[in-house]
Parts: sequence; structure tokens; C-alpha cells
Amino acid sequence: MSGSSPSGVPTSCRVESKMAHQIQETQPQMTRKYPNVSGSSPPSAARRFYRNLSGKFRTGNPGLDDPTSAADKEPACKTSVQHSSRALFEAVEQQVLGSVESLLSKFTVDELDLNTPNSEGLLPLDIAILTNNAPIAKTLLRAGAKESPHFVSPEGRAAHLAALVQEAELRVSELTAQVSGEGPGAGEESDKERQLKGWEWRLRLYKRMQTGCTHASPPDPPSSVCVCVSSCSSLTVHFQEPLCLNATVVTKYRVVWSSSPSFSPLLGEILIEDMTQLQCEITGLQSGLYYHVQVFAYNMKGWSSPQISVPACATPSSWRDVDSRAKRLHGLTEALEGILGQIKELHQHYQCKGPSNVRKHSVSKTLRHLFQPSSKFVKNLKRGLYVACVFYREDNILVTAEDQLPVAEVDESYTSRTQDFLWFTKVTYLWEELTWLLQCVSPTQLSCSCTLQTRLKILQTLRQLQTLLGTQDLGQVYVEPEMDHHGNTVLVLIKELRDCSGLEGLHWSPLSRVQLQHTHPPSEHTTATALDTLITTLHKLTYHRRCSKQLSPGLYLGYVKFCTSVEQIRVLVSHKLPNVFCHVKLRDNSHVSRSLDDTQKLIILKSAFLFLCHTLPQALDFRVYIQEVIEFGEGVSFLLLLPPCEEVCTPPGHSSPYSPLSGSFTLPLQVFELVNFETYCPRFINQYCRASAILGLESLLSQQALREAFSEAELLSAKQKHHKVQELLQQMEQVWREARWMVQVLQCARYRQQPAGVSLSSIMDFTKEREPPPPSTSSQLDYLPSPGPSPDTGRKHPGERRPPPCICSTSCTVCSAHYNDPVCLSPYIFLHLSFISISFSFPSPSLSVSVQGPDSPGSRPTASRVSITHLCTHTHLHVLTHHCPH
Repeated sequence: MSGSSPSGVPTSCRVESKMAHQIQETQPQMTRKYPNVSGSSPPSAARRFYRNLSGKFRTGNPGLDDPTSAADKEPACKTSVQHSSRALFEAVEQQVLGSVESLLSKFTVDELDLNTPNSEGLLPLDIAILTNNAPIAKTLLRAGAKESPHFVSPEGRAAHLAALVQEAELRVSELTAQVSGEGPGAGEESDKERQLKGWEWRLRLYKRMQTGCTHASPPDPPSSVCVCVSSCSSLTVHFQEPLCLNATVVTKYRVVWSSSPSFSPLLGEILIEDMTQLQCEITGLQSGLYYHVQVFAYNMKGWSSPQISVPACATPSSWRDVDSRAKRLHGLTEALEGILGQIKELHQHYQCKGPSNVRKHSVSKTLRHLFQPSSKFVKNLKRGLYVACVFYREDNILVTAEDQLPVAEVDESYTSRTQDFLWFTKVTYLWEELTWLLQCVSPTQLSCSCTLQTRLKILQTLRQLQTLLGTQDLGQVYVEPEMDHHGNTVLVLIKELRDCSGLEGLHWSPLSRVQLQHTHPPSEHTTATALDTLITTLHKLTYHRRCSKQLSPGLYLGYVKFCTSVEQIRVLVSHKLPNVFCHVKLRDNSHVSRSLDDTQKLIILKSAFLFLCHTLPQALDFRVYIQEVIEFGEGVSFLLLLPPCEEVCTPPGHSSPYSPLSGSFTLPLQVFELVNFETYCPRFINQYCRASAILGLESLLSQQALREAFSEAELLSAKQKHHKVQELLQQMEQVWREARWMVQVLQCARYRQQPAGVSLSSIMDFTKEREPPPPSTSSQLDYLPSPGPSPDTGRKHPGERRPPPCICSTSCTVCSAHYNDPVCLSPYIFLHLSFISISFSFPSPSLSVSVQGPDSPGSRPTASRVSITHLCTHTHLHVLTHHCPH
């Protein structure tokens, strides 16, 4: 398979060439190029063949050790590629997996001529398959190798191998006669003897390949064929390799589909030759029509029998088809853009025609300016409202020359108000428009209400920080303001800053150093201020890094839990991803069809019980939210798991057994909504916050103008403007109500009169038994709300073969969940699903649920809009909730 090795081979190819020389010490080999098996070769070809063959079995090649001159580098590179192609064939023939992997990693498929047949009509993949070397064959398949196109049928392959064996036998016979006529040599092996050994080895190789071809059989059908709806016009098919591991390697798969169970006629087929992607998407299907899918496997002996998918058929559809519901944010962003356009028109209109009464307050404005503090950062906090900027880069933060955080004072006398903080959060979407917003504020409004004064001072302070820091974008607001017992309130802005150019008087300082400087020893007379608390707890500000991370596309099961306080409602979220609920990933496909098959329901139910580390009666009351599927962006969807109605919101001073002790925290509801929209719908939330912040300020200004209006003309103008602002506010609030899915979830979850979901007790028949725990198996959790050593502890190791995503609903499935939560009361729960049928409609207000036991008739329940039908026969789920040491 290789000729004589020329000198000047680069070091990168010496490993492969040296491998060929080491192989010939133990057993001779033949070259890649040899005359055609169909007849005798011409003399020139024979001479070239024997010259290459004799050069292959030389004991050494001094050219490999000679350094390559600069003038010979380009020819040497071409030669190295040729050597690598020959070395690949040698490595496959000698079954050296490491050398095959090394060559594939160093050279491209084109450089190796991976799919170019040699003079024998063979490819590296053909040799690996015929010798039944599955590891090398699969390695070549992953690299893109294909079978020889000359073998159109198993009979043609067998005839070709027979010809190769016949040619090798003829060569061995001829060389044996020639060696016998030479007589005893002078102690050294002659060229004829070396050639004879090479042909004898190749004859054994061909016979081994012929035996492999003879005894091979078509493959078993693929395993775990699963079909799921991926859109209203497409299906996704997943499958695994055949279960029989001793069969010949499968080189391709065929997926066919039809609208008839008999698959006559076929509507289409897809040929899959990429063995790294055992899935395909069938597109262009008709919505609402049932499609049947089956998959075939292929090896060198032909196609396998078909494997029917689970479920046997699926129909492209969407859960929205039940009532033709549009997407929640459909058209809302455009509506907000229209509102913003009207706001700017309103400003231009009243700025041009409004009366100018700047003169009467010009003196007071000038005097007040004389007493305003100079533009500088604050070192020590007094009672008041402040804004702090935390710019970080890795483990360093930006500080002033005094190693202080950049802090500016807003108001020296301030009483904390939640609405001011929410308005401040929305203002952070207006960094580029702060100057315009300040210019729109009339100087006459400096003597106004406390709320308006505070908000005007916030705008002035933010503009001051933009000037001092030399940047417009001051970052994102932290989840809550920092407060202390002295009456100080610090609004925190966080930003990851890559470059600090243009920031005069500021420098980077390690976070640990700044924290150490602000650590006070405990004392009875000293208490930490809000700034000290902020600096010493900057490790919590990793929230900023995590809140912008998105989930990978897929369908998730989210756990909904609220806590109430005097002023606000808070949402339970995870530390890992604070922009979504505590969750478990169900599958990679985010699309939810009109109906869920048995396997999908089993996965959902099993994931639901991984959340429930409680006693059995409590678990029975949990519900799955069925009013809608919550969609975040384009690729992330959520089904929601709801606690009992009375436990949805935990009142102040009460602890709920449904809340995990660690691994999670609570966010204010409004902040959670802003963070969630910012992550998954940034364009919408940007327009809403801009409109809300501007209209919130305009509403206060119009009210102030009404109070200050003196003449009839001023009063009429103020009323018209106030009426227009209120009209725009109503339009904006209507848009926000349509977008706020969280409020609807909260309302439906709290009230018993409205059927928000189906309880788990209606879906499953529980039997609690105390048995020895089964062997632990890994779960497929992406996140558990209960504390654990790592969020990824439930994942499988890369070397393990993961179970197929589709589990047969009539098999025995064992699921083990480990918790470190000390409130686990039930060490072991055994769940038995007898023959049971459950149906309910997703958005229908009237819930249709039916439960059938083994003795019930087999007819399906009649419902106008059936969304989920659960059929399961003697399926067992084991949920293990024993204690694990910390």
C-alpha cells in the first residue's frame, strides 16, 4: 500500500512512517498499489510494483533522519501528505487504532484521500468493516469516511474479494516457485523472499476479509426510535444504534414516513450517513395530519427490518391550535414603539406652544446653584440616598484614588420607597437619553412634590456620574438597594468593564483588598454602614453575571413558589440562573404539541417528583399548570409545577415545607419580570422601560403643571397635556398587562375556583412501600432546588452511554434522586402506575379528567378538546429520597 519512502519527511509524519517500519519487523506487508486483479500487468507496472514492494521492506530509511533543507520544504510537505495517506491504510490493515486517530487529527479528509479508492478498489472503511474492527470503523465514520462506491450489492462485494484472494494466491504460487529455484542464499534474505512474505501476509488479510463478508448478516433494526413534534409543520426523529453489538458496523440509516400505517404509499425518506447525528427533522408536513415513521439500518449486507417509532404516529401541531391563541408578545413591541413616538411628538408640541415662565424662577435657580455641592465622589455616607457604581473585570473592581467605590449623593433626606426604586430600574434603559430627558424638564419644576424632586435629583446624579466616569452606560441595577440602620439607601449599578481607558482618577484594585479595608472588628458601639455592607458582600454581585445567562433550548419544568411581605411579592429563583424559576430540563425540543404522548408524560411526571422531597400526601396536591405553555424567546419553553392553592404564597413569618433551604433565593416580582424579559425579550423590555420611565416622569410633571396653572390658557394647556399623558399611560399599562404572564399564573394558582392545573393525584396512582432502595442511577437534572455539591452532579459522565430520551411506557424504570435537604421525611417512595387514562385540555376553562382502572372499559373519555391522554400498563417508578451527607 506504500512505495519507497523518500528522504526529507517532516517530523510530523515520522510517527506514522516509523509505525510502518515497526510493523514490518513482526510481519511483512504489501504496498497499496499493485496491478489490477482482472489480468496480468504490463512490464512497466510490474517493475514499478516490485520496486515499491522491495523498498517497503527495507530495514531502515536514512532519509527520515536527515534534516530537511529550506529549499526542500514544499516538496517534503507534499510527500508527507502522500505518506500519511499510505500510513492510514497501513494502520487500518494492522488494526492500530491510535495511529488512525493520530492521522485523522493531523490531516484533513481531503489530504488523506479518505474517500478515494486504491488500485484494489478498497477504502479504509471497507477494510475496517470487512475485518470487523468496529472501533476503527466507527472512528473513520465519525471523520466522514464512506464505503467504496464500486460495491453496489453484497454479491458484487463478495465477487471482488474472491478476485483479490485469487490474485494473491497466484502471486504467492509464482514467488514460491522463484524462491525455490534460487537455492540457499548467502545468509541475507533476498528480494524475492521478502516479496513472498508480503504476499503471504496479504493473502491472509484478504481471506480474513472474505470470511468476514461471508459470515456477516444484515443489522438489527435501530433501537429507541422516538418521534416528537418540533413545529406545526415538522417532526423530529431520534434513534439509537441497534442493540446487538456483535453485528457488522452500521454505516447509514434511512428514515421513511407515510400517512398510512402500512407505509403505502411513502411520502418521503431521508438517508443519514453522518453517524454523529442519529436524528433528523422531517419538514414540510401538513398540520393536523397523522404521520407514521420507521427507521432502517444498513451495513455491507443490506438493510435491516424496519423499526416503528414510539409513539407509532404523530401529528404536527401546537398547543395554541386549541383556541388559535397568538403569541403573548405578538405586536406588543411595535405598540410600545408607537407610544414612544407619540411621547416625543407631545414634547415637541408643548415645548413650541407652551408659555415661557422661566424668568420668575431664574433668581432662585441661580441662588440654589451656589449652594449645590461640587461634582465629586462621596467618601462617607450620611443619612440620605446614594448611587454607587460597581465596575468589575474578573476579580478586580474599579475604585477611586482613595480606594473607594464611585458613589454620588442623590438626596440628603430620603425615605425609601419601592416605586422610586422600580422607576430607577427603568431609567437604566435610558442612558443615551438622559441629557434629552433633563432638557425636557422645565426649571419651574424645581419647587414641586417630594416624589418629583427625588426623581429629578436621581436624573441629575446619574448624569453627573456619566460625566465623572466618562461613560454613558453605567450598568444594570442590582436586585435591591442596600440599606442600613442610619437611614442610608444605596442604589447599586453593576457593569462588567473590559477597558478602563478614559476613566481619569480611577484604577483597578483586587476585590479582596477592597473588602479587607472595609472590614470592621465587631463592636457594640459601631455598626456597618450600607456602603460597608455592599463592599464586604460583593461576592453576591455574581448575580449580575448569572442573570444574563440564557438556558439552552428545550422544554423545562419550572417550580412556581411565591413569598409575600408587607410591600411586595417575591419569586423563588435559583442562584445559578436568577432569571427563571427553579427548573428541571425535560428535553431538548422546546415545542409543545396539542397532545403529549405517553413517554413525554412519564418524563414530566418523573421530573416533577424530583422536586417533591416531601411526604406522600403533600405530593398528591401538586398541580401541573395547563392554561398555557410559558415561552421565553424562541427556543425555551416552560411547563409549570404549582404547589397547593394555600401554599402558593407564603405569608410573612411563616416557613413553607415546599421551599428549599438553600440553593435558591427570592426576587421581587417586578424585578424578576424585568430580568426575565431582559434576558429573553430584550427589545420588548427596552421599549417598555423607556416608555414607562418617561411617562412616569411626564405624569408627575403634568400634575405639577396643573397645580401651578394660573391663567385660563395655562390651565387649558396643562389639562390637555395631562389628558394626553394619561391616555398614553393607559395604553402602555394595557400592553404591559398583556405581556405579564406571571400575574396570570399567580392568580390562577391561588384561587381554587379557577382550574389552573391538573393535580398529580389525578394522573398517578400512588402506593407507598418501604423496600430496600434499588441501585442508584443518574438522573437527567440540569438543576435541583435543594442544596447539592454541584448543579451538575446528576449528569452522566462523558464516557457513559446515556439512556435514550424515549423510554417505553410499559417498561420498568428506576429513578434515584439524592438530596442534602434535612427536611426529607420520606426515605423511599414506591410509585405504581396501573392501567390509567387521564385527559385534560390545556387552555380550556372547563377541565375534563377521567381515571380508568384495570377493570374499566377501554373506551377513551369524550372531551371536546383533548390535549393529554395517558395510557400506561404496569409501569413502575421508584423515587428515592434518602439522606446524603454534606
